[in-house]
Amino acid sequence: MTDTTKSSTMGCLLAANELELLRTLLPGIHSAEIAHGITAMPTAERLRVFLLLPLRRQADVVGYLDAPEQLETVRALKRPDLIALIGAMPADKRADLFKQLSADEQTALLPDIELAQREDMLKLAAYPEGTAGAIMTSEYAHLLAELSASEAIEVLRREALDKELIYQCYVVDAHKKLQGVVSLPELLLASESACVGELMQTHGIVGHAHDSKESTAEKIAKYDLLALPIVDESGILLGVVTVDDAMEVSESARGRNMVKFGGNASIGSSPDISLAHSSFRQIFTTRAFWLSILTIFGIITSTFVAAQEEMLSEILILAAFIAPIIDSGGNTGSQSATLVIRAMALGETQLRWRDLWLVMRRELPVVLALGAVIGVMEVVLAYFSKGIGVEVMLIVGLSMFICMVLGGLIGALLPFAARFIGADPATLSAPLITSIMDLLGVVVFFGLAYAFMGHLLTGA
Repeated sequence: MTDTTKSSTMGCLLAANELELLRTLLPGIHSAEIAHGITAMPTAERLRVFLLLPLRRQADVVGYLDAPEQLETVRALKRPDLIALIGAMPADKRADLFKQLSADEQTALLPDIELAQREDMLKLAAYPEGTAGAIMTSEYAHLLAELSASEAIEVLRREALDKELIYQCYVVDAHKKLQGVVSLPELLLASESACVGELMQTHGIVGHAHDSKESTAEKIAKYDLLALPIVDESGILLGVVTVDDAMEVSESARGRNMVKFGGNASIGSSPDISLAHSSFRQIFTTRAFWLSILTIFGIITSTFVAAQEEMLSEILILAAFIAPIIDSGGNTGSQSATLVIRAMALGETQLRWRDLWLVMRRELPVVLALGAVIGVMEVVLAYFSKGIGVEVMLIVGLSMFICMVLGGLIGALLPFAARFIGADPATLSAPLITSIMDLLGVVVFFGLAYAFMGHLLTGA
């Protein structure tokens, strides 16, 4: 039976009030699938399923719920059940949940939480959203350098249930200053008397609490780490960001970039729009802003084309080539922008003259070659399909070539311009690049038309 089938069965058993049978089924369903199955349920029914789970499983399942359903669920719990759940949750998830609660709920909850957990939760919750501190966990294994391998393994055996990460152990001094890192297999394979300080690696790859969570995720991916230690200015170990949390950040960033690159970027400091959770007003104003910008570009372009009525009436065949020529520039620009934004996301390029020169040096030969090939292809196809003359062929071929080169260069430059002014490069989305190239495309096209065929107008 697949997880999806089990999830459906879960709903059927709940509807039939077969709670004991449902209880026996739940251990065989993945926590993520349980969370997915109960999300669409009314809060009361969701709670019935939730309370059938053992405490540690509840803590796992609640971590898979989206924020609105998570809040609904914990607010529906009785106070003793809520306190027990918070105590069982991983440190970083516990802090995330606490930050979602109202100020009154936070104040009422704090006295009942165990002192050590309360202090740790408040410390993690104090880091601003979007930073490494906001996604790090304090439940990591740390060892003193002077311990032997056998003593270190005994420490890990005692603490394993309370730690989110024990495969990677962080070696610290008496003041918790990070010294290095040692893996569990290295400890198991070493002789019992081997010193942890001799086994550890001191590669120095660390993050800081106020680094952006995106740059932290990029660093974990770049160095292929299971977790990244987060330290303060003195090198004191504050926590770690695990690869699981880094993957969530990367997935979220990809989703935001998809939205922005489709012309749905939030304005200013507004939160990213979500089809499931954003209000009508937020979705409407965000999309209307970008559509208004694109409409203005469209009006300018159409006004310019309308002003060329005399040229078009004399050489009607030119009108047939406007759309493919301006489309080619926009498409090439979108391709270039996508490549540069991806390079920025992966840390391959930064806002530096050296990187800008590297991008231009790589992109210029490519767009020159593409422009030449596509321009010749357009001329050949146009000649055989429409039987155009030499002058029109020159206008069409050169326009296609120039528009594709301009589109490629502008598309590559725009992300750097966005970074320079402090904007998100993904906000310069495909529709915006296309609109810019629509305007430049008709200017180039009609400029060449007047250069090669303007004598027809004076002679008319």
